[in-house]
Amino acid sequence: MLLVVTYSRGARETLRNVCRTHEETVVRRFGRAALLEETEFGAFLACRLREKHGHDVQVERTEPFNEFADAPDSVREAAEAYESRDVASTPYDKFAVGTDHPPTSRMRDRDL
Repeated sequence: MLLVVTYSRGARETLRNVCRTHEETVVRRFGRAALLEETEFGAFLACRLREKHGHDVQVERTEPFNEFADAPDSVREAAEAYESRDVASTPYDKFAVGTDHPPTSRMRDRDL
C-alpha cells in the first residue's frame, strides 16, 4: 500500500478530493493521510499530489503487519498476557517483573 500524508491545508483539500473521486483506489482515509492501493493508478495519484504540493505531501510504501510472521512469539505472548491481567491499571513494566515477558526497555531497542 501507499501511505500519503499531507502537511498543509491545500494538500489536505486535494487529498480529500482525490479520495472522494477515486474511492476504488483508497484503502483507508485518516483525515490528513490516506492509504492507497499499490497499483500504477495509486502511484499516479500519489505522484500527482507530490507534484502539486511538493514537500507538503509525503509518500511511503507500506506493508501489512502480520503479527504471526513479523513479531516474535515472546512479544505476542506478552501482549496477550498483559491484556488478560487482573488489574487493568497495572503498567506493563510492573506487570512483567518476575515473568519471562520482555521489559519495554529491551523491546524498544530491538528491530522486528
